[in-house]
Amino acid sequence: MLKGYFHLLVVLLLPWGSCLAADQPQKNQLPIFDAHIHYSHDVWDAIPPKDAIRRLREAGVRRALVSSSSDEGTQRLYEADPDFVIPSLRPYRKRGTLKTWMYDESVIPYLKQRLAKYRYAAIGELHIDGEQAHLPVMLEIIRLARQYNLMLHVHSDAKAINFIFEKYPEARIVWAHAGFEYAYTVRQLMNKHSNLWADLSFRREIFQNSRFLPDWEKLLIEHADRFLLGIDTYEPQRWLKISNVMKWQRNLLAALPEDVARKIAYENGEFITRDYVAETKRDQRKTH
Repeated sequence: MLKGYFHLLVVLLLPWGSCLAADQPQKNQLPIFDAHIHYSHDVWDAIPPKDAIRRLREAGVRRALVSSSSDEGTQRLYEADPDFVIPSLRPYRKRGTLKTWMYDESVIPYLKQRLAKYRYAAIGELHIDGEQAHLPVMLEIIRLARQYNLMLHVHSDAKAINFIFEKYPEARIVWAHAGFEYAYTVRQLMNKHSNLWADLSFRREIFQNSRFLPDWEKLLIEHADRFLLGIDTYEPQRWLKISNVMKWQRNLLAALPEDVARKIAYENGEFITRDYVAETKRDQRKTH
């Protein structure tokens, strides 16, 4: 009797277990849209552009939102592979200005010169917190984003995000690292602002030992169309950790429902950059 019961239990569980086994490799093969890549001046000599893109492609990245200090790095990567790179314009011309750029009025002529010369999908990643978002330099960046119909890639607290939307209700914001905020705060802002997305770079605490923090699992499923992945190659050493970061990202995807994993892996990135990609393709057709 016991033997027959055990046999029945195995038979009942086999299809479910087979689905899980089949689902895991499928999620591990998903293409990745990376929303947080930097190729700054201190990595150019060590990792040439084609090598940098090769590393990302071999890790499964199909396309990436790239910004750099200075913008020359982004342009070098773009020239190496225009189909791979989605350019974003950073206000930083060199390292060491994360906490001071918003007080430097020379940033604006620099941004205007780059915007007149190249096409971008976004301005950022830029660092701004709280009342700093009220400063004239940041207000002018918001105006430029509106003028050029660009997203903003913002590393900030929740207060700065709310202020940007107050000044520019139609803004499209990618919130770097989901603001390092709790799930409750991120949910509040996403419920309030329909054009707010967030990248999950450096948020390892939300998924450890193959388990989500419960509030984060609920949030990712509830707002599956708002999250993106990101390696964040903010320093040269970070380029050596791509495979480790990608392993964590793929484990996270594997723990989510298939449709949610697909959206976070690449569909959301393709959605928010669709206008840039379409305009670029139109221009390419005109020149050929």
